Amino acid sequence: MAAPEEQDLTQEQTEKLLQFQDLTGIESMDQCRHTLEQHNWNIEAAVQDRLNEQEGVPSVFNPPPSRPLQVNTADHRIYSYVVSRPQPRGLLGWGYYLIMLPFRFTYYTILDIFRFALRFIRPDPRSRVTDPVGDIVSFMHSFEEKYGRAHPVFYQGTYSQALNDAKRELRFLLVYLHGDDHQDSDEFCRNTLCAPEVISLINTRMLFWACSTNKPEGYRVSQALRENTYPFLAMIMLKDRRMTVVGRLEGLIQPDDLINQLTFIIDANQTYLVSERLEREERNQTQVLRQQQDEAYLASLRADQEKERKKREERERKRRKEEEVKQQKLAEERRRQVIHDFLFSLKESPEKFQIEANFPRRVLPCIPSEEWPNPPTLQEAGLSHTEVLFVQDLTDE
Repeated sequence: MAAPEEQDLTQEQTEKLLQFQDLTGIESMDQCRHTLEQHNWNIEAAVQDRLNEQEGVPSVFNPPPSRPLQVNTADHRIYSYVVSRPQPRGLLGWGYYLIMLPFRFTYYTILDIFRFALRFIRPDPRSRVTDPVGDIVSFMHSFEEKYGRAHPVFYQGTYSQALNDAKRELRFLLVYLHGDDHQDSDEFCRNTLCAPEVISLINTRMLFWACSTNKPEGYRVSQALRENTYPFLAMIMLKDRRMTVVGRLEGLIQPDDLINQLTFIIDANQTYLVSERLEREERNQTQVLRQQQDEAYLASLRADQEKERKKREERERKRRKEEEVKQQKLAEERRRQVIHDFLFSLKESPEKFQIEANFPRRVLPCIPSEEWPNPPTLQEAGLSHTEVLFVQDLTDE
């Protein structure tokens, strides 16, 4: 019953092979076997390595996968919405703007120069991500201290883990990069991001991941998404089997406008998730069918092995029976041995003799003859008690 490529596998290895295929969904049996052989048939290690390679294991208690998901940011069909700062109105507004303009220009210029010069002295510490989960937790605490606990539910894990969860659950992922030094960040967080209607939309329709770009984890994500200004929001989803940025919102945006833009992005891309769900359902059904076929194969394999086991047991039983019969025959032959054999083995025994009993006088038929091909035992010869026997030499006759 075993397939040709599995003939050299043990039963345990065959079961592990089929189980590994069910857990990973790999179609090629040769690839499954190769992976298991690389891990010395340790199925737990092989499955874990495969999952890490494909998607990772989203968990805030584990480090991020060594090969995180790559996000497609080069799609020219990305929906981009940039909000420019409103122009001053009235004489008072323009007066305030012109008065503050030199101070703002001087502040940001000096800040940029300082940061630029600092890079020559020492590398940017944000370029080394050592504790991504710690960066997320630290940002959450600072956010709540400044803006309160009424906010969208933060994803308590790394960016890579959020991508993995969004991909696995087929959900939209909204990424918020917080610019601590930007003039609009405070107003956006306080009035827009923490607005009840915005919180309700985000919590019910998508995952929400946020971090400050002053943190190494947030800085790493900002380098990947290449934002232009703050506040910055990116909508990411599984599209064409790749995690893709399908919407970018930049600049200070009001709550109603944010809700409209997010809803528009969701409605425009919902069909991709529906299509992916249908494909996954089809793959799951195919996997269930394959699992049923594998179970039937294993059942047939076990049945064949059980038949073979019973055949071996039957052969062993017959062998033991034949051995038992043989031993019984040998025992019977030994039991049939008579005094003639004993006397003939002695050195003093003549070459030809007969054995006689005294009372009553008779010759014991101890030598095989046509009448007695098998000499009788002592009991069959009537010697059931102590008796004196005589050996008569017949050599000269």
